[in-house]
Amino acid sequence: MLVKFDVAPIDPVKKEIFDAIGDLSEQHLFSVRVLVATYVRPEKTKGGVFLTNKEQQEDVYQGQVGLVLKKGPMAFQDSEGSAFNGQNVEVGQWVVFRPGDAKRIQINNINCRIVEDTQIDMVVTDPLLITHRPVDARVK
Repeated sequence: MLVKFDVAPIDPVKKEIFDAIGDLSEQHLFSVRVLVATYVRPEKTKGGVFLTNKEQQEDVYQGQVGLVLKKGPMAFQDSEGSAFNGQNVEVGQWVVFRPGDAKRIQINNINCRIVEDTQIDMVVTDPLLITHRPVDARVK
């Protein structure tokens, strides 16, 4: 089942991921789990810099951003241990999580993570906003 959006045309990176994943309608997440496709930076950056295979592999294992592909039936519902106060994520949004809190799997050769709803920290508009690379502290 390809996710369709009623708004502007889908981002090409999102489209590529959804096309590669394929139909998830028969796959069922349990409870409060959320399935995300791990964002892996492209081989060539917008600035023309080529990333090494090692740098891209680092995204697979330490990537902190993922595209929401599917949610379990209880995800983001208030319970005795969790109050979301209306906060939620939708399929097709980029989210931030800690890689160590998520189970790593592959679906149709796409690197994914299964993460619990309480372990998702934020929604971002662009996965490139979040980095885990050293930053020069002198830059202001």
